Amino acid sequence: MGILREQMAEDLRLRNYSPRTIESYLACVQQFVVYWRRSPRELGTAEIRQYLDYLLTQRRLAFSSVNIAYNALRFCYQTTLQQSWDVAKLPRPKQGKLLPVVLSQQEVEAILVHASSLKVRTILAVIYSAGLRVSEGVQLRVADIDSQRMTIRVCQGKGRQDRYTLLATRTLHLLREYWRRYRPTTWLFPGYGQHGHLTDRRVQKAFYDAMHAAGIQKQAGIHSLRHSFATHLLEQGTDVRYIQQLLGHRHLETTAIYLKVGRRALASINSPFDQASD
Repeated sequence: MGILREQMAEDLRLRNYSPRTIESYLACVQQFVVYWRRSPRELGTAEIRQYLDYLLTQRRLAFSSVNIAYNALRFCYQTTLQQSWDVAKLPRPKQGKLLPVVLSQQEVEAILVHASSLKVRTILAVIYSAGLRVSEGVQLRVADIDSQRMTIRVCQGKGRQDRYTLLATRTLHLLREYWRRYRPTTWLFPGYGQHGHLTDRRVQKAFYDAMHAAGIQKQAGIHSLRHSFATHLLEQGTDVRYIQQLLGHRHLETTAIYLKVGRRALASINSPFDQASD
């Protein structure tokens, strides 16, 4: 698997796949190899179908996870091994649309108050106030903060797209306090005792710790900060098309889901129960 892994990684990089996707695809193929204890060169359509069925029926993985494995194996066989691919596309199961979990502004403030350090408080504030994905937050560089234009540059976000988003005044003050204490040079949030930046996992854990310390019972994750940013902007009357640009959504339909969780429209409607006479 060693030589095949290196070749597949090179093929993925040459086709401009993101580092996260490369890591995920390589892990999927490695798990396929471990399952069969044989090289992919020795396996064909029947073994691939049986493995995908195992992931769905026995391991009971989510469709999204199995689909990643499907795409990884297809890339391995079609591109790296240059073999035919006869496995039919996985049928997408019908499932209900889940609304995002949104934190109130008071809950966001409570999480920031209970952050374990100034560093954690700052990155959580940046993620919320700019509507970032956690991966975008940890990969910010010092040079991405433009205090003159009050913007944050997000480099190579999802879909390999650059964009600009908001730099809140409160966030700028917090960043200045943070810079005076930590003096970051390249990465805005460098890792602890190592080269590079903070990891997604470390920031996610810090978020959960702060949320639990604040006594918040919602089933929220760190991505809820991004959901909350969009919802709070919508409730303030911001046009959904501007929110789309700030979030970096390609399609307006993706952003429109926040219309379903915003309180502004609901607050203008009275329940018939309140209109009933005693």
